[in-house]
Amino acid sequence: MIRWRIGLDVGSTTVKAVLVDAANDSVLWKDYQRHETRQAEKTLEFLCKIGEAMGNPPPGDVRIFVTGSGGSALTGLLGAKFVQEVNAVSLAVEKSYPDCNSVVELGGQDAKIIIFKEDPETGRKRKIPSMNDKCAGGTGSVIDKINLKLGIPAAQLCAMGYKGKKLHPVAGKCGVFAETDINGLQKQGVPPDELMASLFEAIIQQNLSVLTRGNTLRPKVLLLGGPNTFIKGMTEAWRVNIPKVWEERKVPLPDGVDPESLIVVPDDAQYFAALGAVEFGKEEPECSGCYRGIDGLRDYLKNGAATGQKKKASGKGLASEAKELAGFQDRYRPEPFTPVKFQPGQRVGAFLGVDGGSTSTKAVLLSPEREILVKSYGLSAGNPIEDTKQRILELRRYVEGQGATLEILGVGTTGYAKDILRDVLKADAAIVETVAHTESALHFYDDVDVVCDVGGQDIKIIVLKNGKVKDFKLNTQCSAGNGYFLQNVAKDFGVHVEQYADMAFSAEKMPEFSYGCAVFLQSDIVNFQRQGWKPPEIMAGLAAILPKNIWLYVAQMSNFSSLGQTFVLQGGTQHNLAAVKAQVDFIRSKKRCAGQEPTIIVHEHCGESGAIGAAMESIRLSERGKKTSFIGFEAVAQMAYQAITSESTICCFCKNHCQRTFISIESAAADGIPRRLITGNACEKGSVEDAKEVRAITDQLDAVLDRTENLPAVAAKDAFKSSRPRNVSRSRDRRSPSRRNWAFSRTSSSKSATTVSRNASTSSRSKPRTRALKRCCRISIGVSRISSRQDRRELPMP
Repeated sequence: MIRWRIGLDVGSTTVKAVLVDAANDSVLWKDYQRHETRQAEKTLEFLCKIGEAMGNPPPGDVRIFVTGSGGSALTGLLGAKFVQEVNAVSLAVEKSYPDCNSVVELGGQDAKIIIFKEDPETGRKRKIPSMNDKCAGGTGSVIDKINLKLGIPAAQLCAMGYKGKKLHPVAGKCGVFAETDINGLQKQGVPPDELMASLFEAIIQQNLSVLTRGNTLRPKVLLLGGPNTFIKGMTEAWRVNIPKVWEERKVPLPDGVDPESLIVVPDDAQYFAALGAVEFGKEEPECSGCYRGIDGLRDYLKNGAATGQKKKASGKGLASEAKELAGFQDRYRPEPFTPVKFQPGQRVGAFLGVDGGSTSTKAVLLSPEREILVKSYGLSAGNPIEDTKQRILELRRYVEGQGATLEILGVGTTGYAKDILRDVLKADAAIVETVAHTESALHFYDDVDVVCDVGGQDIKIIVLKNGKVKDFKLNTQCSAGNGYFLQNVAKDFGVHVEQYADMAFSAEKMPEFSYGCAVFLQSDIVNFQRQGWKPPEIMAGLAAILPKNIWLYVAQMSNFSSLGQTFVLQGGTQHNLAAVKAQVDFIRSKKRCAGQEPTIIVHEHCGESGAIGAAMESIRLSERGKKTSFIGFEAVAQMAYQAITSESTICCFCKNHCQRTFISIESAAADGIPRRLITGNACEKGSVEDAKEVRAITDQLDAVLDRTENLPAVAAKDAFKSSRPRNVSRSRDRRSPSRRNWAFSRTSSSKSATTVSRNASTSSRSKPRTRALKRCCRISIGVSRISSRQDRRELPMP
């Protein structure tokens, strides 16, 4: 006889367990704890406590049902039945909240949205589930990681609110992007409560826009999972944002009811998956989920489960032998750059290129002959204007420190901050990164087919043909495994990023990571540490997975046979030889499968390649007669600015309501007149503050539309334009293929067409013309039928 049922939810970051009395469905025991990647150990701890609560009954009295991302691996050890998470959550919701129409559950690395809709025929509810599978950007792990960096105690985080807090722009689509934004805002002095409120907003907007898959949450909405249960600000953010969607989409709500009251965090919201697993077990036969006790799990842990997992997940190091590694390092070790020396009194005319990247800022000086004179590279301090100021002044100090005089002949910008830097410096050109990196690669190397740029958060794959861009791929949704992630991993291990390659090459074995989301990779790191993997081995494994993230996950290029032969690797991440080794091996393996041998080159100025391309663009413009508008070194040195982002800067000229930033700059021009720059606007209307200026911009846009042909409309009209084809019936006879009937049909068709033309030209009235057309159509149809019957009579029977 079944007396108890156990429900276990073994999640990515926590374990939840409930003990339910089979007689009356009452919960006798429950617990919720973080497992710190020790899922089996925490499960054993819970089961021991449950055994004490039950008085250690015989196994036949207990059934156990397991769900969660880590539950399936434990079912065989316990005799448990595995239950899929969506089914478990749905069963618990349908039992406890039959009036619920939507569920939002956020876990450590999982996010689920379930929308219930009634079947119009049967009246039963059907589920529309949606789960994150490739990214953990909008989950609790992102909150954990950022909160750890900010150093906020757990109790304080749970009490942090959302309502009334000033919100700042934070990326929600990727945990690495979000972390970078938070770091930049923190350096600007934004307080922690505003940072976390902004993060809550980003996570909720990400889930509402992406995870719903175009569906609308229907009231009543249940908020489940740890973040929704324990963090006050998350609940408030849901209750503010979901009603906005209802209002926008005109979702009918009960009269006189506060919309926020339709968004509920139920009691025991963190246990719903475990409770649903128990509910699932009620319909299972008695032989299903028969609890075997804890002996199997205990033996598994005692006999070296971690060692077995390590052995199973192991792979060879980045280099199979020392000779191979030495040959690689001799070929790809970068040559040290020596800047040009100048003479006292020498006048140096140079072109300046600036690359304002996501994690670093680069600047170079090029001679009119496109020779690199000096370059500067520095990690970002959180403000692109200040970072650029430091890089430019460093270049000036180098040249003038030797007694020479530096004159800037042209300025080009690229990177994330290209537009704001163009306005601040009054640069001559601001070009997109793909163009800048392509120009740089083609300047230094011949017959380039593919340019692969891997920066701090960016991946760019540029495919060329005859020196022209044929195709390109950019990462827009994920920053998995890029330079910033590798840099942070090295920092966590206490290793300087410049020593990353030496540490990774020292590993004889390495764990095999699964490519994809950086949050998932971070979880794997902790799990591999628990299994006994050392930091050098983990760093080698992360370097090895980098090319799969680049080529398979982001670029989705599995067929290398059509990509050409010469690959140029660029970007700051290529300074890391461990990452280069993994990419070289990966590209060679793919090309050899296609029967080809590639040429793989690391750009000799890989970190500054974008800045070089920007400077080359300014040279091109100068050669065409353009005089530089650069503000000058003195204006750069005296530059003072103030950035304001508040409710007063929100654009109200359209319904998007962009959150803009106003940057007031003093001494940024030769005349010393303060200027205001606007960033964060999504269209031209947001680039101004006055309604009159908006009207002027609208008039300009309308004028462009008036004098420009609407190509989509033209294409749509041509697509449905009738070509008036002749009515031709083809057939065969026994004497010659299709000759007799072809002539007959062609003659009939010509007569029909002539009749139509004659009737159309001799009458301008609609009714006679209509009758003529109908008569001709009947004639054509009759001729076609006669030909068809004749063909059937003359064709031999099979």
